[in-house]
Amino acid sequence: MAQFPDESKDGAFERQEDAFRRIVGKDEDLPAIPGRYHLYVSLACPWAHRTLIVRSLLGLKDAIGISIADPVRDERGWAFHEGAGHGPDEAEGFRFLMEAYRASDPTFDGRVTVPVLWDRLEKRIVNNSEDDICRMFQDSFAGPEAPNLFPAQLAAEQEALSRYLYENVNNGVYEAGFATRQDVYEMAARQVFAALDELEKRLQGSKYLLGEVPVESDWRLFCTLVRFDAVYHGHFKCNLRRILDYPALSRHLNDLHGLPGIAETVNLDHIKRHYYVTHDDINPTRIVPVGPAVVFAG
Repeated sequence: MAQFPDESKDGAFERQEDAFRRIVGKDEDLPAIPGRYHLYVSLACPWAHRTLIVRSLLGLKDAIGISIADPVRDERGWAFHEGAGHGPDEAEGFRFLMEAYRASDPTFDGRVTVPVLWDRLEKRIVNNSEDDICRMFQDSFAGPEAPNLFPAQLAAEQEALSRYLYENVNNGVYEAGFATRQDVYEMAARQVFAALDELEKRLQGSKYLLGEVPVESDWRLFCTLVRFDAVYHGHFKCNLRRILDYPALSRHLNDLHGLPGIAETVNLDHIKRHYYVTHDDINPTRIVPVGPAVVFAG
């Protein structure tokens, strides 16, 4: 049986808190040295995907190495097998990401999650919060020529928007998908579409969420939108509408997908196989659907 997200007694989904929250460039023993830190990700996971996108946008491919896990997870968690789009961990030789967690905290007994930022010098996890990792990449590693995904003049508005996206869209699809009671599911699913309706209106009057230039909040939304029609619509029963049915959201998705370096971070095969095979409580047959046909215009 695979590892699944937490579930509360009332049938609602509750996400596990991140266990490691140290900050490169802030903690004195964690200077921002290129090559010292390594990023463990899955191309299937939306949270890890965002860190991979930020790493690409900020030009950090040479400074921060990556290992990509097998999208199909079992009771041992994320693994590093040879396969299409993933392979062995060449940084530390881990066979399973659990090894990194146990090396960092032998008492750790929670779910092993991605992304993970690993310190190759100290041989321990620095951080497993995608929010922290994206911010560290900007604040501690990005050069002056890199785009600013967290502009100071938009800080308060962006923080509120990112919280809204997390609660109603990013995590909202999980609250619908992993609900075990009809009323809980319906409330969560309708909340997702109420938020998508609001975001559609917002994007009808603006190229991106906060103006003419994409910021980190846009990529938060992108990582859910890019998975929506292929996975969340069917697998998580978020099926009132597709993203294809929203003109402004579709344009936003395609515009972002078309930016340099982004298409290579999107792997729909990994995404579909992870959700449909790993979540066997939702999909006991583990059959991966052949559709829908998703074509990005950007």
